[in-house]
Amino acid sequence: MTGEQPGLLEGAIPPERNSVLYGHDHAQAFLAKAYSSGRMHHAILIEGPEGIGKATLAYRFAHHVLSHPEPSSAPDQIADPDWDGLVGRQMSGGASHNVLHLTRPVDAKTGKAKSVITVDEVRRAGKFFSQTSGTGNWRIAIIDPADDLNRNAANAILKILEEPPKRSLFLVLSHTPGRLLPTIRSRCLSLRLQPLAASDLDRALTHLGAAPGEADAIIRLSEGSVARALLLRNYGGADIAEAFVDILQRGSLTNREPIYKLAETLAARDRDVAYAFFVEFAVDRVQQMAREAGAAGDLVEADRLAQLSTALTAHFAAAASFNLDRKQTVLHTFSLIFG
Repeated sequence: MTGEQPGLLEGAIPPERNSVLYGHDHAQAFLAKAYSSGRMHHAILIEGPEGIGKATLAYRFAHHVLSHPEPSSAPDQIADPDWDGLVGRQMSGGASHNVLHLTRPVDAKTGKAKSVITVDEVRRAGKFFSQTSGTGNWRIAIIDPADDLNRNAANAILKILEEPPKRSLFLVLSHTPGRLLPTIRSRCLSLRLQPLAASDLDRALTHLGAAPGEADAIIRLSEGSVARALLLRNYGGADIAEAFVDILQRGSLTNREPIYKLAETLAARDRDVAYAFFVEFAVDRVQQMAREAGAAGDLVEADRLAQLSTALTAHFAAAASFNLDRKQTVLHTFSLIFG
């Protein structure tokens, strides 16, 4: 992926520098009131689909807390962060002694993010919370996302959550909370965010530079996710989605030319993001078809498609684990689909 930091999509604003958040007013109000009440839970599990603003919300709330360290005097609304102020500059520059962002570390050899958050990263959190804050302020850890914690890292986080230091706050982000350790979920207060409404997604894309009305077609395919919209807009995702759906509608492997063309496109160099989009879109599309079949009363077809979704998920996971050839992975995808 390209951008100002590893993992940042082209056209996106890093959460620690994003001044606006669309579509989550209720969640912001809940957090602000919980904090000002003085009875806020020490760990908040912010869950919801990828790319809908969970990290931006976490940074906004962290800025709010550090700007108003005494809950009793904090406003009951979260204002847009001032990233040029002292607190904002320290947070956005990664220089705050009171905020720790735990995410997948960058591999020094490849320059790309590793596949998991390791226990070594979590040990940084242990040291971070063991040190007394020089200002007596809050110490906030943003785990982004907790889905990426490997088993040892998850167990290490759990130990900290079980005995949280005073004036500590954990903002635990998750795209798929069902993958987290039940013991981690049980120690967090769940705050679920919903996908963005079309109007909010349009506002978000306009904020990121899209012309009014330009993103209408993209919004319909984005499922309320800014990240997916950027993939569709800036990484050829719309063409990939169209090609995949067109092949599905053909209903067989009789004409292999479009399949080979798509496979070669996704196997090209520097198409990591496009390939990742294809993997996600393929599974999501089949799952959607299963839901539609079930809603139409065709339970046999719904069951077949549900099993196909499971098979595709396992297929892509195996390909990633064994670093299999992408072209062959894409070709085999359609062999699974058409049986």
